Amino acid sequence: MKEIRIEANGNLGPIDSSQIPRYAGAATYARLPRLDQVAQADVSVVGVPFDSGVSYRPGARFGANHVREASRLLRPYNPAWDVSPFENCQVADAGDMAVNPFNINEAIETIQQNALDLTAGGSKLLTIGGDHTISLPLLRAAAERAGEPVAMLHFDAHLDTWDTYFGAEYTHGTPFRRAVEEGILDTEAISHVGTRGPLYGKKDLDDDHRFGFGIVTAADVYYQGVLETVAKIRDRIGKRPLYISVDIDVLDPAHAPGTGTPEAGGISSRELIEIIRGFRGMNLVGADIVEVAPAYDHAEITGIAASHVGFELVTLMADNHVAGDRFGAPNGYAAQALDAEERRRPAGFAPNLTTEGGSK
Repeated sequence: MKEIRIEANGNLGPIDSSQIPRYAGAATYARLPRLDQVAQADVSVVGVPFDSGVSYRPGARFGANHVREASRLLRPYNPAWDVSPFENCQVADAGDMAVNPFNINEAIETIQQNALDLTAGGSKLLTIGGDHTISLPLLRAAAERAGEPVAMLHFDAHLDTWDTYFGAEYTHGTPFRRAVEEGILDTEAISHVGTRGPLYGKKDLDDDHRFGFGIVTAADVYYQGVLETVAKIRDRIGKRPLYISVDIDVLDPAHAPGTGTPEAGGISSRELIEIIRGFRGMNLVGADIVEVAPAYDHAEITGIAASHVGFELVTLMADNHVAGDRFGAPNGYAAQALDAEERRRPAGFAPNLTTEGGSK
């Protein structure tokens, strides 16, 4: 089948959905070109089909392709940012890393080297997993490329700073403890967002605090709101090189049932997307979306959420690709609503003439 693609500013974009139906053809992320179809990529989207580090329900090894299928409906313009990310820079799908499912140590080494290879020309990387084990080698590569420890935002129901499971140091519940121990995280600028649920004991929180993590719980997001959450995060991280890791179970199971360790009481997909939109101008050097397990999904609810989160992360990378300091620029529907609060009315409603000096 002949591919008819959108092209702009010298960048090869998605297949034109006005010419070829969205459900037709091979699935790449957002129907973007493959990496081998472009001369170079400013942003690469890569899958890591690996879930040998899970402690409960398996299946995240199938997550990347599930997210790709769910991303077929993504359109090329992001109105919340007023940005067309695929016009701003060249974005391409780099396919999947081939990692050993039987040897975690070897898999971690492979992921780290592949991430370094994919970013050798200055490309930013959005990785779709896979379980959360993969974040450790990705952080190693990000810190090496940045030349310094990186700030990190970790969206997750869980802390993932435990020591071992059954004596194993490398699992999906331990990556950020290892990252702190290895010195690849800037411990003055690391935070969990969306945590909730029972723990093994109070020591879990004590250890986490000792590592330097701040915590914004799911309840904090609910009671304090998106804007205050964003303000706290921006103040803590500033313009440091930033890595964002999104475990899809940060979302409530109502918004993301397709995951291995679901916890009730999570944030909504709307809240997660609006928080990310609030990071405009922050120095995002890499990101991952993990723990999508399609066997437990329904009607692509989880895959759709993950694909849209990926679109916001790519938009942030693409927006930063354009010259100019965007740090602190108004962004996202929540910020737009706050900025226009005095004159804002519910969509579709006419002015109330009685309260505005007229007759009803």
